[in-house]
Amino acid sequence: MGRKIDTRQLADQLEAIIKRAAELEAEYSAELAAVHAEFRESAKNLVHYLALRQFDISTLQEDLAALGLSSLGRAERNVMASVRAVMLALQRISSDASNLSAMQRDAMRLRNPQADAHKKAILGEHPTGRDVSIMVTLPTEAAQNPVFVRDLVAAGMNVARINCAHDNAAAWEAMVANVRAAGAEAGKECRVIMDLAGPKLRTGELRAGPRVLHIRPRRDPLGQVVTGRRIRLIPDDVPRRGTKAAVLPVPRQCVVSAYEGDEFRFVDTRGKGRRLTVVRKDDKGLVVETRQGAYIATGTQLQLVRETADEEAVFSVGELPPIEQPILLRTGDTLVLHKESIPGAPAREDADGNVTRPAHISCQQPEVFGFVVTGDSISLNDGKIMGVVRTVDTDRLEVEITKAKPTGSRLRGNRGINFPNSDIRLPGLTATDMTNLGFVLQHADAVGLSFVRTPSDVVALQEALKKDGARPPGIVIKIETKQAFRNLPRLLLTAMRSYPAAVMIARGDLAVECGWERLAELQEEILWFCEAAHMPVMWGTQVLEQKAKKGQPSRAEISDAAMSQRADCVMLNKGPHILAAIRMLDNILRRMQGHQFKKTARMRKLKLREYCT
Repeated sequence: MGRKIDTRQLADQLEAIIKRAAELEAEYSAELAAVHAEFRESAKNLVHYLALRQFDISTLQEDLAALGLSSLGRAERNVMASVRAVMLALQRISSDASNLSAMQRDAMRLRNPQADAHKKAILGEHPTGRDVSIMVTLPTEAAQNPVFVRDLVAAGMNVARINCAHDNAAAWEAMVANVRAAGAEAGKECRVIMDLAGPKLRTGELRAGPRVLHIRPRRDPLGQVVTGRRIRLIPDDVPRRGTKAAVLPVPRQCVVSAYEGDEFRFVDTRGKGRRLTVVRKDDKGLVVETRQGAYIATGTQLQLVRETADEEAVFSVGELPPIEQPILLRTGDTLVLHKESIPGAPAREDADGNVTRPAHISCQQPEVFGFVVTGDSISLNDGKIMGVVRTVDTDRLEVEITKAKPTGSRLRGNRGINFPNSDIRLPGLTATDMTNLGFVLQHADAVGLSFVRTPSDVVALQEALKKDGARPPGIVIKIETKQAFRNLPRLLLTAMRSYPAAVMIARGDLAVECGWERLAELQEEILWFCEAAHMPVMWGTQVLEQKAKKGQPSRAEISDAAMSQRADCVMLNKGPHILAAIRMLDNILRRMQGHQFKKTARMRKLKLREYCT
């Protein structure tokens, strides 16, 4: 229940603003006299605005709004007229203000008690000093490294997201355990939300390339070697984790036999003799270095040469992962999308460069073929490649590529496919989703439903969550399709059949489906509808993505992160610099909440000299 409002006190605060405006007019009299005649009134209004912003009127704004008056959030165009209009209205209602019921006052406040309760129900308590939650998509490392998860929580994460499209139940269980432990250790609640993959259309696998590792030392612009390239030799009976590090599996005896200073001599796949020098030996294996480029394949023979003895031994390189060979597509090329689950491959050309067989790749959801017709547009890899369906057969689609980079765009396996203009009608829950729900019911605080299209998709999830008999987790409906946006009011009403519930603006696929130029407009409308429904909103996809992946944000990302403060939760995706991204977002959100609450500007006292120090 809101506190009692003293209208006399409000009037005194407004009088103080008017008095200060008169004082500043006198203080800036010389500057005001010097401006162009056409700017005279505008200059005075600027001085009045400066007077207004020398007060912290955030509480005054809430009280004015609770009385049904202007909160001065848009007063900058005509400051004194706005202040005096509010003064006059306040004088007229002051005798009746006490008759407003507590319920009426609460209903008109900037903060809505019901909306706050709904937000807390699904996201938990927000951190001290920050209204907006930060949700982070957990990488595989979160299952293996409890310290990393503790660092995420310490940096500001208070909602952990597990994407069921990746990893497996064993990894998810470890992630959840690490999140719960990290929250308990920090004395903070950290909720767990698990996203079902849903009927996401994706490309199939590509034909495996050769099993070879290309070693390249670092060179300067003149081609001279600056530093040697280091790689790690590990026993081939140890599971290999990660794919980015240069690692060669070798027999365990190879690691045991070698010492610092020893050399491995070999002939690479091109027939060139090369050497690897052992620079370190530790409990994980050997670190070796070369200053020459080399191609090492599965089965390459490594001859161990001792520095202090004549002993020699030969070891074979173990099984290397195949190199993925992406399909290079240019504008005007043809791509065949087929139902049969066979590995995709680039186009085949004859000696004269003529295409004898177009590039092809499968679709992981072949049932979509029944909803696509000639002339439909297609988007691949989050809109980086665009095309038009030219031919539709029972088992394949022929696509003409209409947009790609001038040098060609690469298409890999397991990349997103969208048909923005097609009337796709796939079930909201796949067989895999139904299997994963058993785990979700036991471990998650909320479950995200991907690629929602119609209310029936939400109903299907709600019914599936009831089957277990236990208290079901909250639901998050992700708005990422044209159909979902068109059905938004009904989707919200349907989601309200269960409690708690929230909406995620999944801006990546939504932009691809509806057009990049419309994304800003769409996310605004979603925010408005959800505010009217008192429905918590999650702002997702590519927030501070450059910061998380490369360590340096773009300027546009900073503005986007600041705008995200109008949501109730902001999602960050994984990346090598995710901890720095969380800290940056936490800082931005804490600063912005003093300036903005939802759509309303909060006018605290401005401190111009402090901002850039």
